[in-house]
Amino acid sequence: MTRAQLDKRPDEVAAMFDRTARRYDLVNDVISLGQVRLWRKAVARAVDAGPGEVVLDLGAGTGMSTESFTGLGARAIASDFSLGMLQVGVRRRGGNALTGHGIPFVAGDATRLPFADDSFDAVTISVALRNVHDTGQALREMLRVTKPGGRLVVMEFSHVTLPGFDLVYREYLMRLLPKVARVFGSNDDSYEYLAESIRDWPDQRTLARTIQDAGWERVAWRNLTCGIVAVHRGFKPPVSKDRPRA
Repeated sequence: MTRAQLDKRPDEVAAMFDRTARRYDLVNDVISLGQVRLWRKAVARAVDAGPGEVVLDLGAGTGMSTESFTGLGARAIASDFSLGMLQVGVRRRGGNALTGHGIPFVAGDATRLPFADDSFDAVTISVALRNVHDTGQALREMLRVTKPGGRLVVMEFSHVTLPGFDLVYREYLMRLLPKVARVFGSNDDSYEYLAESIRDWPDQRTLARTIQDAGWERVAWRNLTCGIVAVHRGFKPPVSKDRPRA
C-alpha cells in the first residue's frame, strides 16, 4: 500500500507498519532532524498527567511516546493496531508478552477500542490519526473511553504556516523523505505513504472542527515547527447534574 487513500484498509496499513517496525524510531528521528523528540515533550506537557491518573496512548508504536506520560507519576497504556510495532516495543524493554518496563502494551483498533467507558483521565494519539480509516469514529471512541471532564491530545502532521517554507517542505516530503528512509534500510513504501498522507491531511482548523463534531469541547491547537505538526487539545463534557448519562 503506497497511496494515501481515504478508504485505507486497516490490515494493509498495519502490515506496512509491521514491516518497518524495527527501524521506525531511528528513521523518524533522522527524517524529522530530531524534532520528533521536541514534539513528544510538547505532547507530554499538553497531556499534563499527574499522580494517580491513567493515560491511553493510541498509535503508540514501540512505546517511545508512552514513557513520557509517566514522569509525574501517572500510569500509561500503549496501544497500537500493528503487532510488529508492539512486539518491538516490548522486546526493547526486556518485557514479557504483555508489558515492557512497566508499560502495558495492548493491541487495538482505534475505531473499536478494547476498553470500558470512562476509563482514562487522558487519551492521546500522535502522528497516527491519519492512518485510521474512519477519523470521526476513532474520535468518538476516544471520547467514550475518556472520563467526563478528561482530555484529548492529538499531535498530527499539519499545514505549514510560514509563507515560502511550505514549498520547500513539500519538495522534501514528496521527493527526499522516501529516499532518506531507503538509505537507512527502512521500508520505503511506508514513507511514500507517509508523505502522501501528510500532503492529503486537512489543515489545523478543519481537524479542530472534526474533533468538535465528535463531541469534544474547548478544542484548540498549537503549531509546532512552523505548522509541520500541530497539537490539538479538547475536553470531554462533564456529566450534567440534572441530566442522567445515557
